[in-house]
Order: sequence, then structure tokens, then C-alpha cells
Amino acid sequence: MDSSVIIVGAGPSGLTLAAELRLGGIDVVVLERLEKPSGESRGLGFTARTMELFDQRGLLPEFGDITTSAAGHFGGIPLDYSILPGAHFGARGIPQTRTEEVLGAWAARVGVEVRRGWTLVGLTDDGDGVTVTAETPDGVRTLRGRYLVGCDGGRSTVRQLAGFDFPGTDATIEMFLADVAGCDLKARQIGERVAGGMVMSAPLREGVDRIIVCERGTPPRRRTEPPTFDEVADAWQRLTGDSIHDGDALWVSSFGDATRQVTQYRKGAVLLVGDAAHTHLPAGGQGLSVSVQDAMNLGWKLAADVRGWAPEGLLDTYHSERHPAGARLLMNTRAQGLLYLSGAEVDPLREVFTELMEFPEVGRHLAGMVSGLDLGYPVGDGAHPLLGRRVPPQKLTGPQGGTSTMDLLHAGRGVLIRLGGSAGLQAAARLWADRIDIVDCAQTELSADDPLCGTTALLVRPDGYVVWAAPDGGELHDALNRWFGAAA
Repeated sequence: MDSSVIIVGAGPSGLTLAAELRLGGIDVVVLERLEKPSGESRGLGFTARTMELFDQRGLLPEFGDITTSAAGHFGGIPLDYSILPGAHFGARGIPQTRTEEVLGAWAARVGVEVRRGWTLVGLTDDGDGVTVTAETPDGVRTLRGRYLVGCDGGRSTVRQLAGFDFPGTDATIEMFLADVAGCDLKARQIGERVAGGMVMSAPLREGVDRIIVCERGTPPRRRTEPPTFDEVADAWQRLTGDSIHDGDALWVSSFGDATRQVTQYRKGAVLLVGDAAHTHLPAGGQGLSVSVQDAMNLGWKLAADVRGWAPEGLLDTYHSERHPAGARLLMNTRAQGLLYLSGAEVDPLREVFTELMEFPEVGRHLAGMVSGLDLGYPVGDGAHPLLGRRVPPQKLTGPQGGTSTMDLLHAGRGVLIRLGGSAGLQAAARLWADRIDIVDCAQTELSADDPLCGTTALLVRPDGYVVWAAPDGGELHDALNRWFGAAA
């Protein structure tokens, strides 16, 4: 094998997955067709849950000052995300280029090799591994790996060459996105409907605005090149009456509302992550975030499989956990698209949604869905409310002083957190010490409704989900075997 794992695509999901595999002790190589980053930033931030995932690996300080806001929307209808404890509409104003810089630096620190200018043109999965063929600056090359992971976006070459089934609906409309300098634009919130469509504008930095233009009745085109800025400016003027033709477009792109998801996230030794597995309308800034969550879910499981300690079926839980999460993403983005892209015929539905969202239960449900904070996985029997849920960010006092549940996950390993009253746990778990950390902590005073209140111990997966808790969380030995394999 040239590498245990070959990843195609050096975007956020590919870089995250590669770094996670290196934390798990796995050699990995990333192939990227672009010889240098494009400089385009479709995404402008990430959701509350993805912010937590970056915190779990100690990456948040590298983004600098992060601005979050509780004010958001669902389908263009205002929604206060603070209705859910710890929730917000996400980290705002962070260009995808910056996110890729942070993730790229992290990947480099842990020893990831990225080969740029490598374009995948063929692959063969023979049951013992995968052989890939790529066009490179030095000619056609082949590589062989135990696994191949496609992190190569919505037009994934890996998905096409491996023959994944990709059902769904085609795009019905074409929309434009551009970063424009030299225009004095007033801010227009997402979902601002005008006669004939929807427009958005928001300042990115001094003198530069991000605009989105959706003109109803514009069927999608089969483009081989990005649209011209004149096309974008013409559409903007038709919808708003304002001219931006004298502006300077830093970059221009088009997108649609196609909605598709592969039926299986794994096919033999080939797996798909992020937009390679699901494509959807970019509503609520969820695309990059869900892709990173896919990578975090897969990374430690794939590393465990390659290293040989994965319990039977662990790698299959990548599909069983993330496919429903992807389906839910597609469902809510389609719903949002109907609300803010449709015409007057949907006004009654908007009015009903506006009324419903005044109910706290509805607000909590939608905020949890889009933020990613309500996601839970089936992890076994037990009655503890945290089972299958994310471990909440919580300050703790550890052996070396102040710490937190996020700090304890920096190494990308599982962790057994003893919070007092848990005598004997260390002896029960010490045979898994090559895979999990065992830490004694004390927690600060908690309110009665805090999920950690009364909890004496937690077993947390490397991706931050609780798989055992005391009391009422089932048997620790069973959870260790199920998620971390047989004892050493």
C-alpha cells in the first residue's frame, strides 16, 4: 500500500478527515486537483455544533475573534436561536478560505501530506484495497490504499467512478453568488423577497459585499465556466432597480436547488463524505458544517478499523448515523427553499410558519435542527438523558487544574470522565487505556436542569458523543466493548 487511506479533495471535509486519521495514528495522503486554493468562499461561517467540534480539537483560537449571533432565520422567517440553551445561528463572517487555512495548518502539524495538481481519472476496488489513477504535473500516476474516501464535492469524481447510487431531484432554478467591490449597497437580509425573486447583500469587509441573486423563471444552465458578472449585474438590476455594473467582481459563481443523497455512504473500500454524499440548496449555512461533522464521525472509526481494534460493525455506523443526518439536512433545506424562493402562492404557508415559530417548542425544534445541537445517535440501552447526545461544553477542574469537556477531547481519543462517586471505574477501564483517556475531574456548581447535574461519570467518543453515563447509563463494560473493541 502507498497509504492506508487515500482522500480525494482538500476542502474542509477532506482536511478534517485527514487530520482526524493522523490523530488516530493512520498514514494518509490527500489528492487535490487544484494546484493552489481557489480563493473562493462560498461558506461564511459554521454552525454552533461545528464550532464545538473545532473547540474539541483546540482550533477555535486560530480563527481569531469569533462573532456569533442569536438572530437567525428559517426560510427567511426570523428565528431567535437563543431559545435553545447554548445555541446561536453560528460563527458569522468567517470566509471558507480562512476555515481551510486553519484546517490546512492543523493537518500539516499532524503530518498530513497534500498532493496538489492531482486529478483523479480512475479507480479500482479489488476487495483487498483500492488503486487510483490520477493525472499529475509529472504525468499519469497510480496509488494504492486500503481505503479511498471521496471528499471532492457535489460533482464528486469518486462518487461517479465508484458507481454510487445518487437519487434525488434536479435543480429547477439557477442562482448567482458574487463578492463585489466598489458598490454602495444597502444590506438586504437573506430571504428578502422582491418582485420576481429574492436578493441578498451583506458587507464582508470594507468596500466588499457578498450578494446572492435568485430570479424566478431562470432555468439552470449546463455551464462549463462561471457566469459573467454582467449576467449577475443584469439580474440584480431587473430585481432591485439598482445598477452594480460599475462594481468589480472578485469572483462569481452559480448554484441551484438540486437535492440528492447517495443511498449508501460506503461501497466496499470506498466511502463518501460531505457534499460528495449529499447536495442541497445552501440554506442556513449548513453545508460546510455538516461536511465537517461527517468527517469527524468517520475519522476515528476508520482509524480504528485500519489499526485493527474496531469492534465488528463500527465502520458501518458511519452510514447508519450520518445518512439520517444528511437526509434531515436535505429535508430542512428544501423546506427553507420553498419558503424564501417561491412566489406569492406560498404566502399562506409563510404566514402559518410565522405563527408556528412564535411557539417556544417550534423555535427550539428548528433551532436545534439547523444548529446541529439536537442531533443524537442510538448508542445502546440506558435512561441517562445524555446517552447518544453531544457532551455539553462544561468547565471542570482536572488533575492539572482548570479544564473543560472540550479540552479533554483535544487528542482525538475517547475519554472516560470521572466526576466523583465512581470508585472502581479506573480498574474497569484500564484495559482500554491504549484507546481512551481516564480523567478524574470535579465540576463547578450546576443548576438542577443542567444535563451534567447528578452525573458521576461519562464515556465520550472521540467525536464528542456520550456512549455511557452514570447513573442509569447501562453497563460500562458493554459500552467499552461496543465502541472501543475488545480489551487489550
